[in-house]
Amino acid sequence: MMNCIIVDDEPIACRGMKRMVGNHPRLHLLAALDSAEAALDFLADNPVDLLFLDIQMPGLTGMELACRLPEKTMVIFTTAYSDYAVESYAVDAVGYLLKPIDPELFEKAVSKAEDYSALLAREMADADSARPSRDYIIVKADRRFHRVPYRDILYIEGLKDYVILHLADGRRMVTRMTVKGMEEILPDGEFLRISKSSIVNLGAIDSFDNNDVFIGDAEIAIGLSYRDAVMGRLLG
Repeated sequence: MMNCIIVDDEPIACRGMKRMVGNHPRLHLLAALDSAEAALDFLADNPVDLLFLDIQMPGLTGMELACRLPEKTMVIFTTAYSDYAVESYAVDAVGYLLKPIDPELFEKAVSKAEDYSALLAREMADADSARPSRDYIIVKADRRFHRVPYRDILYIEGLKDYVILHLADGRRMVTRMTVKGMEEILPDGEFLRISKSSIVNLGAIDSFDNNDVFIGDAEIAIGLSYRDAVMGRLLG
């Protein structure tokens, strides 16, 4: 069962989509929202597997919303326009349905989302089982997967729904992931989260004080709520 929401500012289209989703045995509809802004607020407090997302809406567009979603949240676009099909691939949408939506194509899109969800779950399980013996992380950036050794990561900086990996050779690698998500897959013995938006490689730290960690020329602030735990770890 996949938790999903509908985001569409057209009442008639939204009612039709609610019927299709509500009648589907493997979908659980959490909400039907009329704007991308309302969807962002909802997503901040609720885990959602799949969005049925209109593209042309007042204010924040569906395409702009798709760029700000967590990596694990899938999108099926529902639109009256075929012009955005190519752009949908750029945000890794699992489906692109033209209104009025054909039930058979709807089912195919949902099945594709289920397959993708199952694949992602297997990959995460494999990563969890392999983590103790791995010395690298797989990062998706620039539409490619990169193998980045832990030792090459100096620190990680969060930026909304993306993180920036600052590497030892001076490069910066941007990938769509939250700081919390990155924290969960990095080895705890080698990395330490020092604020809401920063993770540092313990082996790369040159010096520190009560307020900052220094790595090369970078001065990385320690979050107030993290200070006691960070100082205890660094001085321990």
